[in-house]
Amino acid sequence: MAVDLSFLLILTGLTGIHSITIVRKVSVKSGDSISIPCLYGSQYRNNMKYLCKGYYINSCSYAARTNKQSSGRFSISDDKNQRIFTVTINDVTDVDTDYYWCAVEINGGADVGEYFHLSVTTGTPRLYVDHQEITGFNGEKITINCYHRNPGKLRWCGLDGSCVRSSGSINGTRVTIDARAPNVFIVTMSGLRTESSGWYACIKGDFQMPVHLTVTEKLTTGTTRGSTRHEKTLRPHAESDEEGM
Repeated sequence: MAVDLSFLLILTGLTGIHSITIVRKVSVKSGDSISIPCLYGSQYRNNMKYLCKGYYINSCSYAARTNKQSSGRFSISDDKNQRIFTVTINDVTDVDTDYYWCAVEINGGADVGEYFHLSVTTGTPRLYVDHQEITGFNGEKITINCYHRNPGKLRWCGLDGSCVRSSGSINGTRVTIDARAPNVFIVTMSGLRTESSGWYACIKGDFQMPVHLTVTEKLTTGTTRGSTRHEKTLRPHAESDEEGM
């Protein structure tokens, strides 16, 4: 039986289908940084996107926008090919705890957007990962530790709406989840492909933590016959359960 994707998005903590799809609730430790991906419809590819702070979209204050160079702790970037704009808040503090909107400016009409709530803690966040940006290699596997101190069901989801609870696949990549250890579930993605690249999210209860995966070829270099072959690894700069997200 077909299931409405917008209903599935609500079940998994992601929201938005007709305008923008984002995570809904994020916890981060004071002093850290957080990046939030905002997936938008193709009809908004050339519109100005922005992040604003406040409970209501029609009265929120701009934090960053794509038609103005970013400054301060807030930044925004727009990948028009993937139809995702990413907002980043650096060096978060208690005053950053609030509602925010990922929004698109509509000329001659009401802007469209979806909100998320950012909770800044002085101690351990409700849900977090070692790194939001990770790199894997074609044909290999990668593991992600999703640490939590939050009750509720766990999931590993793609921003497009596909999810796994224990084992399954997302974008043709095998996914297994090991939740035997306390306060952490370990996600393993096997048989990585270039198409596996993109945004995912650890989800536990009503909190989500976005993770961006980049899959590349492992570079190998060889010399002439009889000499030693060296391998060089590229590094970055710096329920089966399966259901829709």
